[in-house]
Amino acid sequence: MRLRNIPRAESVLKECKEVVKNEADCQGKWCEVFGNTNPVHMEIGMGKGQFLLALAAQNPKINYIGIERYSSVLLRAVEKLHEIQPPLLNIRFICMDARSVTEAFAPGEIDRIYLNFSDPWPKARHAARRLTSKEFLARYHNVLTDGGTIEFKTDNRLLFDFSVAEVNASTDFRLDGCTYDLHHDTEMNQGNIMTEYEEKFSSLGNPIHKLIAIREH
Repeated sequence: MRLRNIPRAESVLKECKEVVKNEADCQGKWCEVFGNTNPVHMEIGMGKGQFLLALAAQNPKINYIGIERYSSVLLRAVEKLHEIQPPLLNIRFICMDARSVTEAFAPGEIDRIYLNFSDPWPKARHAARRLTSKEFLARYHNVLTDGGTIEFKTDNRLLFDFSVAEVNASTDFRLDGCTYDLHHDTEMNQGNIMTEYEEKFSSLGNPIHKLIAIREH
């Protein structure tokens, strides 16, 4: 399905102070961007922002960065942010491709990465584009702290099985949690915040899968 282009998106994002326009210049300096040394958590493929905005509101002592490739989608997150009162001071957005994370963040600069309902890229020849592929795990390994975590949720069983296998095959990450039915897993569902897609798919009866991977070294 093609995304509907919203002509005003570029101008709105340009004027929004929470949207970082020079992310490469911020590499190694995100504590200066936020004005503190709090942990930094990042969602890659944040969509319309429901998940990340809820986290930022609940955890003011954690800094949050949302990455979204499409400006028309990021526009919706910006609009939601501006509806929140009092304003959130611990969130920033970047409009960029996920493949550029190592250009925007220094080694060990991120404490946690969230991946929620990522594009499954179902064709085998596109496996490297999946956000849980070994190619992307290598990028995350570069920017995560020692002991940093990846949390991944999806309703796509094939993508989830692929993701579990990629983590298990990695020498850099250890699978720390895994469930094929998150909403009926008392331990892993504790404190769970649902994304827009999660609400949609779970209402249709689709089980939600989740894994947690820890960067070991």
